[in-house]
Amino acid sequence: MDNKQVPVSVSQPVSISDDVFTHLMSRRSQVLLAAARDLPTAHRPDDTLTRPMTGLLFMQAVELEELLDSYGARNNRKWRRFRTLIATLKQFADMGYELLHIRHALPSYHLLPIPQDFSSATTDTLRFISGVLIRAGAGLLEEAQQLNMDIPASERDSFYAEVLPPGRLPHDIETRKIDNVYETVTLLATEFLNLADQSRILSRATKPPQDQVMTFTSSVNEELLRQLTQRFHNLQSLYDTFVSDTDVEMLDSDLAILRGHVTVAMHLLEAGTLMAHYFERHVRRSFQPCPESPAAIVNPYRLLTALIDYALGFAIAYIEPARRLCQTMLKRYVEPGQIEVPIPIYRGFHVRPSTLISSIVLHYGTDIEVHLGSQACNAAIPLELFRLNEKINAEKRRYLTSQIQTRKLAAEDVDPLQIADAVRRVILKLSEEGLIVVYSQPLEFTEQVGTEDDILLKCVAAEIARLLAEGKIDILTDVKVRFVGDKRVLEDIRILAESGYGEDRFGNNIPLPQKLSYLSR
Repeated sequence: MDNKQVPVSVSQPVSISDDVFTHLMSRRSQVLLAAARDLPTAHRPDDTLTRPMTGLLFMQAVELEELLDSYGARNNRKWRRFRTLIATLKQFADMGYELLHIRHALPSYHLLPIPQDFSSATTDTLRFISGVLIRAGAGLLEEAQQLNMDIPASERDSFYAEVLPPGRLPHDIETRKIDNVYETVTLLATEFLNLADQSRILSRATKPPQDQVMTFTSSVNEELLRQLTQRFHNLQSLYDTFVSDTDVEMLDSDLAILRGHVTVAMHLLEAGTLMAHYFERHVRRSFQPCPESPAAIVNPYRLLTALIDYALGFAIAYIEPARRLCQTMLKRYVEPGQIEVPIPIYRGFHVRPSTLISSIVLHYGTDIEVHLGSQACNAAIPLELFRLNEKINAEKRRYLTSQIQTRKLAAEDVDPLQIADAVRRVILKLSEEGLIVVYSQPLEFTEQVGTEDDILLKCVAAEIARLLAEGKIDILTDVKVRFVGDKRVLEDIRILAESGYGEDRFGNNIPLPQKLSYLSR
């Protein structure tokens, strides 16, 4: 039997007639078009919008954008501009609602003071958003007329008004009780510190010159902002699940302040994400401003100013004091402890291990001491850790001397003229037996070691001290130090020690564990 391949026919999508689609969009757009007619008059005297207006614009624009996309308007010459104007209304109504939420909720955030005038900057940014919405609304009405759509009459201005009586409802529900206050507070504060470190990348965003705005790119982009926003949202959810309406929240006023900073940062980053999306998706892709392009409605440089100076700038401004607040809170909830860990295998507490330890301590902001015998120092100060090396090296030399004596490696009587060769043999034997590690190959020895009256052990010790000081060898020992302080910090130091303090035995950098990822930022 002849098996022939039967071609599969791919059915072409059925085209919708222009009249039918125009009638559909005219009917479905009536509420949004009415709101667009009211945009020039519905805003308040200070040129800012109301939540009823922005909420309506956003919901209607979302619905219409979805409908337009389902019919392929994005790729249709006749309807493309109408769809672009809908997208602009959606994005900027959403931005406006975020900022209006901040404005109305600001008194309840209990924010710590900052030098910048946040309220004025919010009003200025809302005025910019209002202007965009007015221009986009006018453009939408003009486009609707050209598409032969019905234009409805205006709604009453009072429909969009937001006249709010003063006061709040009484807080008359019972508070929940938390059994482990320490774990709850330290979890929130620690999570915020980690998130604050991740947010430092926001400071890299800088505005370009105005003539280069259309080609501007930045590592602080929509994708990054969306991820940070979600993490702040997760932290807010964590707070609301475990802290809101509890006795702990009532007793520790810093918790409400922390939530306020988390929330305002979240809303600012959400607005910033919307701004970055619009710039990357719509403005920068349009290349040349023309009546059909978003750049004709939205000033690209002004949009970047709102993004970088307002959304990101004030997010940073409120994250920083909250970081210090969390460090203060952690000091109040310190759970003391101590750990004993080996010293860094490569040259002890040199620059990288000391800096990493200091960074861990500074990250949490609590006091940590490191002890070696009777000597103690502040683990937050790298220079003090460096100084421990003097005692560590002395301990190493004593240990190695005892091993030489125990193994009788320098017990032979040596001709004074042959002592340099004997010293070399002893040191090479120590390397063979794994008591020292050699970093410099071939190992260069001093031509003349000691004097005729010196014994071999003394000459070996002197040569080892020189090679150790010059970093050409190291002595392998089990010298340990003791860290004392907050258990959370000690746990991170323990993880660092277990990972070789970020180095292999030859001092090459190795990746840090995920738990310590904040040290890499």
